[in-house]
Amino acid sequence: MRLILFGPPGCGKGTQAQLLCREFKTAHLSTGGMLREAVSNGTEIGLRAKEIMECGALVPDDVVVGIISERLDRPECGYGFILDGFPRTVVQAESLDKLLREKGLKIDRVVEIKVTDELLIERISGRFSCSNCGASYHDRFKQAKQGNVCDVCGGTGFTRREDDKETTVRERLNNYHAQTAPLLPYYHSKGLLAPVDGMANIEEVTAAIRRILDVL
Repeated sequence: MRLILFGPPGCGKGTQAQLLCREFKTAHLSTGGMLREAVSNGTEIGLRAKEIMECGALVPDDVVVGIISERLDRPECGYGFILDGFPRTVVQAESLDKLLREKGLKIDRVVEIKVTDELLIERISGRFSCSNCGASYHDRFKQAKQGNVCDVCGGTGFTRREDDKETTVRERLNNYHAQTAPLLPYYHSKGLLAPVDGMANIEEVTAAIRRILDVL
């Protein structure tokens, strides 16, 4: 099974990828994770990525595709993979298609997790965590049981990520709609696109994706 999870930031791609990978014994290919691992391992392409990132520049598509290529050659991808966070543009999708053809592989399905912008803004901008142990909370969906006291460690300090601020989230969503949403017709034209309702709870979203995969 070779799957792409697609959707805006905060829609739950990472959570669903982890759940599905455990169930189907496939590899979870997260772009950010693969980049960090390649840099840590000191591979040739990882060193190139490190040099670029240290300059504050975006890692170019050919480097990301090269890192994905290295990962696909590992035994852990023998049962398939789930791509999370790539591709983000039509150009990247075309590069991925070319890479997979060269390896005799193909994408089986592209699952779009659909969530409204307003819910995503609420989900992301409401997140905060314990400064001491890192336990996660949310203004609406997961509050600490005793107000300003962490349920896990009893700490009283909490932090919010800068990129979780509402203005930043709206900017990320605008970028998604402008740059990444055009991938929808690209994969629809190939007969690969399958939407699921990302407004449902985690278990229901997982079940919906599982039903899509059952027909493969």
